[in-house]
Amino acid sequence: MNSIQNEITNRALELLALPEGSHYILDIGCGTGMSGAVLESAGHYWVGCDVSRSMLDEAVEAKGDGAGGGGDLLEHDMGTGLPFQPQTFDSCVSISALQWLCYSNSKDQFPKQRLLRFFSSLYLVLKRTGRAVLQFYPETAEQAVLISECASRVGFSGGVVVDYPNSTKAKKHYLVLGFDRGKTQQMPAALGTSTSQRAMGGSGVSVATNAKEKRAHAHKKKKGSAKNKTRDWVLQKKEVQRRKGEKNVREDTKFTARKRKDKF
Repeated sequence: MNSIQNEITNRALELLALPEGSHYILDIGCGTGMSGAVLESAGHYWVGCDVSRSMLDEAVEAKGDGAGGGGDLLEHDMGTGLPFQPQTFDSCVSISALQWLCYSNSKDQFPKQRLLRFFSSLYLVLKRTGRAVLQFYPETAEQAVLISECASRVGFSGGVVVDYPNSTKAKKHYLVLGFDRGKTQQMPAALGTSTSQRAMGGSGVSVATNAKEKRAHAHKKKKGSAKNKTRDWVLQKKEVQRRKGEKNVREDTKFTARKRKDKF
């Protein structure tokens, strides 16, 4: 686990493409401080936040033993927003934490709202010359699209870089975000693919494009659904409604599911 965590954090640093020198980095979902130790060994200063008190306790214990990083630690749920002053950090990394915002732990938690709250606060706390690289494990393609759409909605540019997209074990998703909204942001090349195969499964899709394609796909699906409503489909649906005891179900006639003439 340590070697994998170190490898992912080093890859995140590579994708950040930081200029020479030390930088002030926010580590979201820092856990026991393994990723923070990598940041510190690279010469950077860092602040870590995590929702798990037990993992933070391990990070404090490791720090006391000299095995962990020396960053400041904060117990905090990133889904409620980030409690820092505007433009505090030069950059941000997150390792294997972002996907948890796609789940609800209670009735008052809504994934999309938590994602928007998180990305809105991240947009504020980063300097405009900075970048964020958030490594995550989406359970479905829909989760990856939702995350990208929320990041784009608050103003970020960028996209998802997928390393080794054809490998089950080595496949890693990195959401790379920046502030060049009005410009074409060149996405880094993904590992395990050709140079032209970038982002979202190697297709070169940005966070803005993800949102547009999702809306276009939904519109196309809605528009084409009427063509599939054959007479048998309508009759079967009406029968199901009758079995459920629903009222106001029209009688079957020769005009059922008959196509009406187009309006002028």
